[in-house]
Amino acid sequence: MKKIALTLGLLAASVFANAADALNGTTWKTIDDETKQPRALVKFTEQSNGTLTATIQSILVAGEENACTKCEGAYKNKPLKGVTIVKNLKNVGGNKYDGGTILDPKTGKTYSLKGELAGNKLNLRGFIGVSVLGRNQTWIRAN
Repeated sequence: MKKIALTLGLLAASVFANAADALNGTTWKTIDDETKQPRALVKFTEQSNGTLTATIQSILVAGEENACTKCEGAYKNKPLKGVTIVKNLKNVGGNKYDGGTILDPKTGKTYSLKGELAGNKLNLRGFIGVSVLGRNQTWIRAN
C-alpha cells in the first residue's frame, strides 16, 4: 500500500511540475496607453524551452491592421496579424514574469519586458536597460 501511495504521489508531482504556464493558451486585449481603448488581441503560447511568446490574433482598431511599417526583419511591411510581439518571457515564480522582450509595432522598437498576472489583468512593464526607464501597460483577459 505504501508503494502505491508513493508511486501516485510521485506521479502527481511530475504532472504538476510539467503543467503548462497559466498564461499558455490565453488571449488578452492590449490597451492603448493614451486612449485607454483596446487595440489588439494577442495569444500566449508556451514554447518547448518553457518561455512564452504572444502573437497578434486580430487588430481591434479599424485602419491599423495593414502593415508593420516600422518593424524590422521578418515583420517589416507585413500585416500586424500574426506578428509575435512578446518573446522569451519566463515565469520566475508564482504569477511573476521576467526576461522577455516586447515589440511596439507603432515604433518598431523592442523593449525588455517583465510582468505580473493579477486575476484577469496582466500588468506589464516594458523598458530599456533598467526597469525605472520604462512604461506600464495593463492587458485585460479576453477569454
